[in-house]
Amino acid sequence: MAVSTSKNVIFAALAGNLAIAVTKLAAALLTGSSAMMSEAVHSAVDTGNQIILLIGLRRAARPATDSHPFGHGLQLYFYTFVVAVLIFGVGAVISILQGVERIRNPGEIENPWINYGVLGLSVLFESASWLVAFRAFDRERKGRPFLAVIRSSKDPTVFTVLFEDTAALAGLVVALAGVLASHAFALPVLDGVASVVIGVILAVTAGFLAFESQSLLTGEAADPATREGIADIARAEPGVDGLNDCRTMHFGPNEILVVLSLDFRNHLSAGDIEDAVARLEQKIRLAYPQAGRIYAEARSFAGHSASLKARAVGGGAATPGRPPPADRSAPACP
Repeated sequence: MAVSTSKNVIFAALAGNLAIAVTKLAAALLTGSSAMMSEAVHSAVDTGNQIILLIGLRRAARPATDSHPFGHGLQLYFYTFVVAVLIFGVGAVISILQGVERIRNPGEIENPWINYGVLGLSVLFESASWLVAFRAFDRERKGRPFLAVIRSSKDPTVFTVLFEDTAALAGLVVALAGVLASHAFALPVLDGVASVVIGVILAVTAGFLAFESQSLLTGEAADPATREGIADIARAEPGVDGLNDCRTMHFGPNEILVVLSLDFRNHLSAGDIEDAVARLEQKIRLAYPQAGRIYAEARSFAGHSASLKARAVGGGAATPGRPPPADRSAPACP
């Protein structure tokens, strides 16, 4: 997904959350509602999160340097992980503590109609932000199952905003139900219960985002279709006798490192091999523009197999220690 699309989604969420946070805070101070205060904290955290994501996008776009030869794309995944930590550490924990305190010391909500109006407006603002994020996500989804797209997506900004907005909408519904039940049944303790439920929703959201972002941060491979496509191009290159190994790793949403181990035909000269590698790189980049860096190793199948066995025996961490594939026409491409 293009960076401009990600930024548009984040800016839409930032504008909506900032307006909602100010409105909720005013309502919470006027009415004394715990659930409303939890929602104000929630929206304030979301506003800060959008700023953090924008910082992450900017830092990730910096060019490669001597200290970061593969660029700074992984910074985006780091800042996404920070967002998950903030959602849990600030939003979820404060909401749960606020709710527990309200349950222990319940107090009547003053002017509940203010809460109803604010929550109604918040639903409208949040729905607009959610719709922008969902449309961007749906364009990437292309009819595929939601969970599969989230698990395979290498751009965390869109699904992070989408999950934040989904959690926000769920929190608004819970807050509205808590205020309404507290008012209708004269049970102020229900306002505190709603605050705890909002905290739980945030904790679950934070846990999911942390799991997804840490996976990207620690080095995810390209999606299976891309990996197999690259492997097919390598196997089809004239002069290549076999593909020993093919490895990929994302250094950002649109930056893939590709490493190939190729067994070239024995009659080829060094110049022929150089020409074959150049053609192969051109074909891969044409088919997969996100393949920013491609490294090809010329090695015989026997030599590659011996290296794998030696590393497996020595406990080396450079390879997963799997045996060489029996069918050289279709090796694994992690």
